[in-house]
Amino acid sequence: MTTLVLDNGAYNAKIGYSHENVSVIPNCQFRSKTARLKTFTANQIDEIKDPSGLFYILPFQKGYLVNWDVQRQVWDYLFGKEMYQVTNWSMYSNFYFRVDFLDTNIIITEPYFNFTSIQESMNEILFEEYQFQAVLRVNAGALSAHRYFRDNPSELCCIIVDSGYSFTHIVPYCRSKKKKEAIIRINVGGKLLTNHLKEIISYRQLHVMDETHVINQVKEDVCYVSQDFYRDMDIARYPREEMVLSGKYKSGEQILRLTNERFAVPEILFNPSDIGIQEMGIPEAIVYSIQNLPEEMQPHFFKNIVLTGGNSLFPGFRDRVYSEVRCLTPTDYDVSVVLPENPITYAWEGGKLISENDDFEDMVVTREDYEENGHSVCEEKFDI
Repeated sequence: MTTLVLDNGAYNAKIGYSHENVSVIPNCQFRSKTARLKTFTANQIDEIKDPSGLFYILPFQKGYLVNWDVQRQVWDYLFGKEMYQVTNWSMYSNFYFRVDFLDTNIIITEPYFNFTSIQESMNEILFEEYQFQAVLRVNAGALSAHRYFRDNPSELCCIIVDSGYSFTHIVPYCRSKKKKEAIIRINVGGKLLTNHLKEIISYRQLHVMDETHVINQVKEDVCYVSQDFYRDMDIARYPREEMVLSGKYKSGEQILRLTNERFAVPEILFNPSDIGIQEMGIPEAIVYSIQNLPEEMQPHFFKNIVLTGGNSLFPGFRDRVYSEVRCLTPTDYDVSVVLPENPITYAWEGGKLISENDDFEDMVVTREDYEENGHSVCEEKFDI
């Protein structure tokens, strides 16, 4: 029996068999400006010659899976139901995915505190439509924590900071159990940053409100986290050559000149109030979360802060989180902030490890269980 691991993110799906490598594939569909009638699914985006004016059709809204029609089409593509070729985005070569549902278990991720109606729809689709033999639904953070504890067997606690497309979640784990009373969600993610960058460029330079894909690329290529925001703002007032980034992107070959936008946009992760979101920034939220836990456990969490999710790839992100958490923490506590080698696929790797566990069979719900007991058996087994 093979196990398929699918970290079903709101922007990227990380997918692969537990005995193979992972592929990172867009979890959405696209329509291009030139071919409005044709819909491209997942990594068929590579076939689009002109990425300007790309229209995204997303299965997730505000972090929750609500558009099942789109999600089904993306999954059909990923599972090879239509016998597509999946071209891997990362360093690995092309391969064909052809899932044999009758001989496959699936580990699939979902958001914290997911709505019951969404959980039930997911059970029905995985068991009844695709007919997987066994399913494990789990939070991505739990997989990241599992991976971290496997790499650091002497540690009992860690706090996972997962800054993704829709939200940033801060979740303490102790012996692989999440401490629900200390979970914090900040409503700032990569989508909001891209939208904000589109707005400020449109206001200051070019109208790019329809260029989501291009501006997202700009954000990933040139934005960074400032270590001293006010000093960098001063420098940006008299831009020197190395500060100004002129990049040509295929939006009609106009040139974008970015100065303070490069660090003012990621700054929202640390100060959401800059754009009127009355919430804590990431370092404050980490400290607040840990302070909600028993005092004797707190030092263990401060020295095991793990950053995952796409936003943690901004240059300077780890250093800024460390310096701000250090300032807010009692001096007799050690602070350690870990940025894994690949924070995007870290949870997927945790899923791969779980599938090799001896007690994996006790964690899943089998198709027979589901057919006999319905949704109730999933509710009992899965701690979402």
